[in-house]
Amino acid sequence: MAASLFGIFPGIGGPEILLLLVLGVLLFGRKLPDIGRSFGKTIVEFKKGVKGIEDEVNEPTQPRAAIEPEPVKAPQRVTPSSAPKFDDAPAPGNAPPKV
Repeated sequence: MAASLFGIFPGIGGPEILLLLVLGVLLFGRKLPDIGRSFGKTIVEFKKGVKGIEDEVNEPTQPRAAIEPEPVKAPQRVTPSSAPKFDDAPAPGNAPPKV
C-alpha cells in the first residue's frame, strides 16, 4: 500500500497532487491572481475579527459609574386659593334630556 500525504485521502500521493495542481493552473490560470487576492483579503478580515473578539474578552472590566438618585422632595401642601374651582351645577345648554 502506498503512503499518502493526507490521511483523509489514502490513495492520493505526490504525483496525484502534482497532476491536480497542473489541472488547476490550466483551468483557473487567468483567475488565480484574483482568487489568491480574494482569499488573502478573507484571511485578513477573519484575523481582524478574531483579534477584536479576543480584545473584547481580555479587556479588563471597568466599574460602571454609579447613578446618583435625585433627592426626595417633601410633599407640598395645596392651599385652597390655588386649588381649581368646580361648579356643581351643569351648564345651561348642556343638561341631559328628561325622559
